Amino acid sequence: MKSAYSPAYLYLVCFSAAIGGLMFGFDVGIVSGAVPFIQSYFHLDELQLGWAVSSLLLGCIFGSIVSGVLSDQYGRKRILISVALFFAVSSLGAALSTEVWQFVSWRILGGLAVGAASVLSPMYIAEIAPSNIRGRLVSGYQLAITLGILLAYFINFSMHDIDQNWRWMFASGTLPSVLFFVLLFFVPESPRFLFKTGKDTHAFEILKKLGGESNALIEIKQIKESLENVSPKIKFSQLFSSGTRIAVLVGFLLAIFVQITGINTVIDYAPKILLKVGFEIKSALLQNTLLGLLNFLCTFVAIWLIDKAGRKKLYLLGTAGMAITLVLISLSFMFQMSGTVTLICIMGFILFFASFIGPVFWTLVSEIFPNAIRGTAVAFASFTQWIFNFLVILLFPHIFQTAGGAFTFGFLAAMCLIQFGITWFLVPETKGKTLEEIEKGWKEV
Repeated sequence: MKSAYSPAYLYLVCFSAAIGGLMFGFDVGIVSGAVPFIQSYFHLDELQLGWAVSSLLLGCIFGSIVSGVLSDQYGRKRILISVALFFAVSSLGAALSTEVWQFVSWRILGGLAVGAASVLSPMYIAEIAPSNIRGRLVSGYQLAITLGILLAYFINFSMHDIDQNWRWMFASGTLPSVLFFVLLFFVPESPRFLFKTGKDTHAFEILKKLGGESNALIEIKQIKESLENVSPKIKFSQLFSSGTRIAVLVGFLLAIFVQITGINTVIDYAPKILLKVGFEIKSALLQNTLLGLLNFLCTFVAIWLIDKAGRKKLYLLGTAGMAITLVLISLSFMFQMSGTVTLICIMGFILFFASFIGPVFWTLVSEIFPNAIRGTAVAFASFTQWIFNFLVILLFPHIFQTAGGAFTFGFLAAMCLIQFGITWFLVPETKGKTLEEIEKGWKEV
């Protein structure tokens, strides 16, 4: 194969992998605008609605854990190609459903793809990216998620008065799925996976083409050192061995709190929240689209800062800002302020998450684990965050209805304070370090 260094090739490969994030965001976001329509079509109460929306996340739980194991056996590229097919088929299936059990079944299948993409796309990008721009490139995955959410919101709004609109909303997901499928045939396998499977020369040639020969020589040497005396077959118990258990603990805690601090309650239920505070359905869907645009644009802030300011500082700043805005949302419900006040507070919450938390979470999870266990460990962290995402989305409509907005958002604010403490005491700074240097840092703890 040709091995001349090509920055354009590196960005094309990362772009192709990041479409997995776009599909992730699309599948999560499209249900937001569809909620009022599927609730009336299938005659769902609040708990049933929570189940219909969160069923995607049940699939995500299994897709995330299985994909990591399979990617360590068969490679990142092959599994990503399968994921693209799952995206397309599940989108069509959900659109054609006539019974709620059919809708839920197709959403679970789509969740398998979303869960797998949440593991494989950022991990793949982290494994091919040069260390000096790895944060920026992995953040591109989060940008793709926000773009997918924005596209979904725009489609939701544009179809708000079409008959059987929710069917067209879900069916529209087949187009980016096909694009994802086609582009994956033009990307290489992860060089770190190739090295693990004995294809040293092939791995070196890919690294050289992606980052230049000098970078490839340094990285191939570090990869070799990190994988010495390591079995190619990973046992789950290895996640908790000396030198890895603290990294796994940090990934586990980050995965829990990125969900129970509430971002997906807003992503999935913003129209429902806005209807509660007095907006009409058309206006709520329009405001939801604007929230999606804000989410997308603020992600550029993280891409700009992550390799300059570092991961830890951004996480602390974002968590503090989220806590403050959640308190304000809680107060807006407590004192029955106008819907506009609540909307402004929600916008502030999204600003802090998108600018400082979302991209940094996926970057940290993709880079803090040792080479030998990365596929399995990233899958474990992703598996964890999908479990808590599922629980939050399942229970939110019921708790919001019965306990009220003041209690619900006050609880989420308290979770932000705990996340701040975890970040302050446990999360390391990984800016500018190779994956192998980060791995050595855990062994010194």
